[in-house]
Amino acid sequence: MTVTVVGIGADGWGGLAAPGREAVLHAEVLVGSMRQLDLIPPDAAADRIPWPSPLLPALPGLLDAHRTRNLCILASGDPMCFGIGGTIARLTGPDSLRVVPHPSAVSLACARLGWPVEETEVVSVVGRPLDALHARIHPGRRLLVLSADGRSPAAVAGLLRQRGYGKSLLTVLENLSGPDERRISATAAAFPAGDHAPLNVVAVECAAGPDAPLLPTVPGLPDDVYQNDGQLTKREIRAITLARLAPIPGQLLWDVGAGAGSIAIEWMRAHPACAAVAIEADGTRAARLAGNSRALGVPTLTVISGAAPAAFEGLQPPDAIFIGGGVTVPGMIDACWAALRPGGRLVANAVTIESERVVTAARDALGGDLTRIEISRAGAVGGFTAWRPALPVTQWTVRRA
Repeated sequence: MTVTVVGIGADGWGGLAAPGREAVLHAEVLVGSMRQLDLIPPDAAADRIPWPSPLLPALPGLLDAHRTRNLCILASGDPMCFGIGGTIARLTGPDSLRVVPHPSAVSLACARLGWPVEETEVVSVVGRPLDALHARIHPGRRLLVLSADGRSPAAVAGLLRQRGYGKSLLTVLENLSGPDERRISATAAAFPAGDHAPLNVVAVECAAGPDAPLLPTVPGLPDDVYQNDGQLTKREIRAITLARLAPIPGQLLWDVGAGAGSIAIEWMRAHPACAAVAIEADGTRAARLAGNSRALGVPTLTVISGAAPAAFEGLQPPDAIFIGGGVTVPGMIDACWAALRPGGRLVANAVTIESERVVTAARDALGGDLTRIEISRAGAVGGFTAWRPALPVTQWTVRRA
């Protein structure tokens, strides 16, 4: 079976190059949205099938039902740029897929704005949480937001105002390449309420207000950006811990005894492809850390409210594990070690004498190294200043062969 996916824009049939037109005209079955199917002229004789809803669960059956026919699927713009093409490729395999791309919304928007594509960050909120934008908002950055619908531009403006980026300039580009293409610009602070055309892209030139928090992607965010009840790996210890965990794009972390979720959150902020599971026995803390993940731009963090190691059941094996709480629970170290993938990293922080005994014994049994971390902060003593030490942390780090 070979499936042909043809990208089509708002300019419709007139915007299709010859290979795209040929694929549509020779198809026996044509699948797409009602809007896309209406763009195809009547002389295309294929059976026309609108996308089922919900789409993703029905897609394998749809492909299988037309396995013996010449199947052509219509997709918006470039099917391999935040489009349906990647999903179809996973189902059919690349050898059974032919893609005829159209200019993507990203390329068209950058062409209208004079923005180099390679210098522009793209975020899709189509079927994805808007909160993911938080991790991309930085002073002076240019963003392209692929909207879910006509309400997305106002939602983007509201999020920017919330973050202290009300001075940011938003440009909404509607119906790119279509006969009714339109653009509207306003700052986030002055952005009007109301809907826009369903097909739109939001261009953002980020401008921070004087009180906007700076949230870099490197580990060690300020402690006060986390809602917490004291169960928080503090800033300096967190930065050292993440350095030993070594976030790698595409890898998975288990944050065991996650507390406020700071380790899992900053692991995911290191790269969009990093994934994490935060495991927290206290239900209130688990709900709080889920809120932290949304506020800090990683809303896809998986939060499990349950006690480890029993909560590990059914989870995908991790590439790294951090034990921030519960290291003294019987069997915890063994369960974490057994779960790690080859080459995986295990880091455990101990503050109490009891937990220090556990990690010292684990080092003797499994290897790795121990590091003692002591942090002091300057504080007032009467009319003078002195160093106030925090509790020292003993950190055990080991890598599985």
